[in-house]
Amino acid sequence: MEQAQSEEMRTSGSQTEDIRSVVRSAIEEYLDLQKRASEPAYKAELEEERKRREQLERRLNELVEENKRSRQLAEESDRHAQIKSELQRLGVSKVDLAFRIVKDDIVRAADGTLVAKTPEGERNFREFLSSFVQENPEFLPARIAGGSGVVSPARASSGAAGIDLERIRPGMSREELQRIREQISQVALQSLRGE
Repeated sequence: MEQAQSEEMRTSGSQTEDIRSVVRSAIEEYLDLQKRASEPAYKAELEEERKRREQLERRLNELVEENKRSRQLAEESDRHAQIKSELQRLGVSKVDLAFRIVKDDIVRAADGTLVAKTPEGERNFREFLSSFVQENPEFLPARIAGGSGVVSPARASSGAAGIDLERIRPGMSREELQRIREQISQVALQSLRGE
């Protein structure tokens, strides 16, 4: 009898094992089907994520380039402002003209200071501009307010108010054109003197 019982238990144990293996294989098949069904969705999502990442990388590169350009423009603006202010400090009356002449000779050094590139080597830009102004006194205001073609201030003050821009036109008579030129030069002279 014991043999029959043990035989029965083995049979029921093997049946239980068979049922377990069948259930396990059914679950595995179901999970494989789910995985295969969801793979295209994952692939599409991964592809979309890759495209978004590439787009963000492109935008980041564009912003980096734009930032570089902005910094260069800001540095260039600062360099120009420093050169012009130094020219004004030195008393140059034709700042824009002098600036156009010297701007390419003055650059930023590695440490961020402005230096002048000369045949002798690098120089402090202030010293360079000072020697430039001394070598080219025509950029400084005239020392004597007078000379050929300059009208006295008493005459200029009476006629300066009579400048009418509407009257300046092509085909004007020589006398009228000369009178307007004199009036303009007097107004410019007065503004340079601060009157």
